Amino acid sequence: DKTDNTAAFSKCLDALVAAGGGQMVVPAGVYRGRIVIPPVSKPVPSWITVEIVGEGEPAPVFGTIGSFPLRNKGTIVRCEAESGAAVISASKSPNSLYGGFSAVYVVVRNLDVRTYDNPGIGGIDLRNAMQCRIENVFVNTGIYNVQASRPTHSTSGLATPACNNAALTILRNVVVTGYHTGILVNEHTDADNINLGSNINGLEFMFAHHASRFGRVGAQRCTNAVTVTGKHGFSIEQLDMEIAGKGQTDSNNAWQATEFNLNDPGNLGTADINYWVVEGNVGAVETFTRNGGAAIRARRIGTAP
Repeated sequence: DKTDNTAAFSKCLDALVAAGGGQMVVPAGVYRGRIVIPPVSKPVPSWITVEIVGEGEPAPVFGTIGSFPLRNKGTIVRCEAESGAAVISASKSPNSLYGGFSAVYVVVRNLDVRTYDNPGIGGIDLRNAMQCRIENVFVNTGIYNVQASRPTHSTSGLATPACNNAALTILRNVVVTGYHTGILVNEHTDADNINLGSNINGLEFMFAHHASRFGRVGAQRCTNAVTVTGKHGFSIEQLDMEIAGKGQTDSNNAWQATEFNLNDPGNLGTADINYWVVEGNVGAVETFTRNGGAAIRARRIGTAP
């Protein structure tokens, strides 16, 4: 229905934080509104856990061809606001225990986080949290990614805790589709089984003191699979990309034709990447397009270092 559940979510989270942390379980259903994690501040002596859990894993409907509608099954949190906070966000602390962060370890599991085509808001924004674990989460714009319009707002499907965080950022089984930036990557990020469908930037690496590690990353029909906008050391053990082939784009989704597999115009990244590229209707190809990235070692799987 059209009920805005923001107030109900906030009431539950206020009680949870007052109790010293815990788990908010969201049963299956479509919930409109935002989940705003309240700030955790002094005199709390150390950080607490706030866990937001849906009922069962979402079906991550994404791909490179055809048209497949997203389902309204499982636990879906949907926000259609034109501006403001992300669907799920951690509030900034006015009296921070450390570094301006809210003293919270945020765990999000088994959720479909949904906005709308060309979203003016983000999906999950945890830049103010000290730590996080995101697992079995599908962040999308309510439309199959191949049909997604070009994002014109600088929004991200997922933003991890900001630089100088508390050194625990874990991402597992996360899919993001239809955003300007799929995942905004800050330091200490440890990620695996990531898929990024039809984003302008699949991964965007921000300034970091500490390194980040990615296991397997799939990037399908992203304008830039990997973009670097700040100094960051990172590794990607397997970057598997599919680029649109001849006849696989139209006037609405021409933006999904890949420009660069690696986009680091300022030569800010220091990294190791093992990659594989597939072109639609062709198969595996040896082409790897890059812009800058002077200190990034990229090798095709199976070739000499």
